[in-house]
Amino acid sequence: MTVDLTCDYLGMTLSSPIVAAACPLTGDLDVLKRLEASGAGAAVLPSLFEEQIEFEEWSFGGLVDFGANSYAEATSYFPEMDTYNAGPDEYLESITQARAAVSMPVIASLNGVTPGGWTRYAKLMEEAGASALELNMYNLVTDAKLTAADVEERYLELVSSICETIEIPLAVKIGPFFSSLPNFAKRLVEAGADGLVLFNRFFQPDLDVEKMEINPQLELSRRAEVRLPMRWIAILDPQIEASLAANSGVHTALDIFKMLLVGADIAMIAAVIIRHGPEHVAKLLADLQDLLAEHGYTSVKQFRGSFNHRNTPNPSAFERNNYMKALTTYVTHLP
Repeated sequence: MTVDLTCDYLGMTLSSPIVAAACPLTGDLDVLKRLEASGAGAAVLPSLFEEQIEFEEWSFGGLVDFGANSYAEATSYFPEMDTYNAGPDEYLESITQARAAVSMPVIASLNGVTPGGWTRYAKLMEEAGASALELNMYNLVTDAKLTAADVEERYLELVSSICETIEIPLAVKIGPFFSSLPNFAKRLVEAGADGLVLFNRFFQPDLDVEKMEINPQLELSRRAEVRLPMRWIAILDPQIEASLAANSGVHTALDIFKMLLVGADIAMIAAVIIRHGPEHVAKLLADLQDLLAEHGYTSVKQFRGSFNHRNTPNPSAFERNNYMKALTTYVTHLP
């Protein structure tokens, strides 16, 4: 039995619920073509960072050269553009080239947290041909004087300002560390977000004690990470009118099936593409077809959200009861 895998995301109809998440590989036109040929529903391009935009503007104004002899090491904190992407203008060109190379939706990614002039690139991305925009908000708050309310208001202001300038759909990618995630998610949608991507993965730095340097570390996701977005998508799906994308720890067709059951519209993958190549999408889709047919489903839309917080027979299993039961039923096996 053939199962209809088409789904809706950000108002777009996708051929499948598997979307390539923003990662260095999606900036390669050949990879995008291979992803589409393997059945990916869409792809998110690598992020253009707020710092990259501002760095280029500072460079244009000669600010980087000023005092360079005294503070030459400062420029090392900016992204290596020749190994990631070459900067704002080249990024806009990459959107145009990607749209010409593939017919699946191409989603641009803008990474930043501070409202400011750099956000005009959202409109430029739309004009370059982006099917939608993903705003990746990652900010590590280190100032004790800054309150949680201050942080949320800054994010909401940023979302609102971008929504005022673009007509394409906007998805907002956030982390899980908010005191009341359902409330904040609802306010993001009220500010104009058409969808939420759950969650941003935070890469922790390491310390090289031999060189006495702090080193950035990137580790690919593990399957256990899938539980965090799965839980929160189940909770949010009945409460907000927006698309929900699962991100972090999605490695197998079973992971995708679970995400769709709890209410995700799509599942984003990156680690498995990096490990196994773009053609692995075809295997995931074949496995997903088999899983859905095995459970008697004929389409994704037939069952999406059927096991969310509202529809599950035991909603408390997504709440505090899970914490209590996991601890009280765990059996140790000491040697």
